[in-house]
Amino acid sequence: MFRVNRLKFIQPQLPSSVEEPPEGAHWIHEVKHDGCRSLLLIESGGARVFTRNGFDWSDRYGGIVRAATALPCTSAIIDGEAIVQDEQGASDFAALQSVIGARGNSIIFYAFDLLYLNGQDLRQRELQERREKLAELVASDQESRIQFSEAFTGSGTNLFKACAELGLESIVSKHVMSPYRSGRTKTWLKTKCFTESTFIVVGLDRDRKTGAPRALLAHPESDGMSYAGAAFIALNGKSRERFFAELDRLTTSWASFNTSRRTGVAWCRPQLAVEVKHLAGSKRLRHATVRRLAK
Repeated sequence: MFRVNRLKFIQPQLPSSVEEPPEGAHWIHEVKHDGCRSLLLIESGGARVFTRNGFDWSDRYGGIVRAATALPCTSAIIDGEAIVQDEQGASDFAALQSVIGARGNSIIFYAFDLLYLNGQDLRQRELQERREKLAELVASDQESRIQFSEAFTGSGTNLFKACAELGLESIVSKHVMSPYRSGRTKTWLKTKCFTESTFIVVGLDRDRKTGAPRALLAHPESDGMSYAGAAFIALNGKSRERFFAELDRLTTSWASFNTSRRTGVAWCRPQLAVEVKHLAGSKRLRHATVRRLAK
């Protein structure tokens, strides 16, 4: 009896962060979906889905697994992003977290690269060729749980500006002649779409990993304050001194938001407004920093 070697998880290629997207005919640009990076392995009439770190989450992505078994191939490894879309069609990371394992059928897999197909390792082929084969493999069925991630040619700057205006997370630019390389590379580049908003400081805690102080923030609504998340404090000199002096003046023993997850918080009265730079496209603050005191 011959022993068949199963396809193995491959460490995904990761983009390097840049301030501005690259320009030129050899670059394509994709909208970065706000979901979970995933690797789809198809073989022997079945499919498995792995997380970016190599954990088998096939049981949580039932709809994707079923759709994968219907693809016209004997074997394949597809790189992509698992997402849940909101009513406007945008990816919603919070919604994805709430449905993983509960309603796997609502999760969509956006495929953007093809590493292996029908016994052939494609990683040394150019990205453009890999994507052409991927487009042929993934049907244009709008009802399928597996969709092809369309790329944009032309000005990366224009796409980036459009994504920022729409509140999307970021764009990823890829060199069309590059092979697939596991780990972080310079042939894939990510430009994050940040925005600035005004929030009210309601407390102070410390990051569990670094111990750095973080401002706990909220924004006012018609029926009170709504918790928005935490932000690191990127203030210097007199602005930093004034910030902490104001927090000392506003200190209170009353907790603004009751939650068992918050311990060691120094709460304050909600009067101090700050300008915060944060990643766009998320209901909760992500990659947020306090940049200045609001006027």
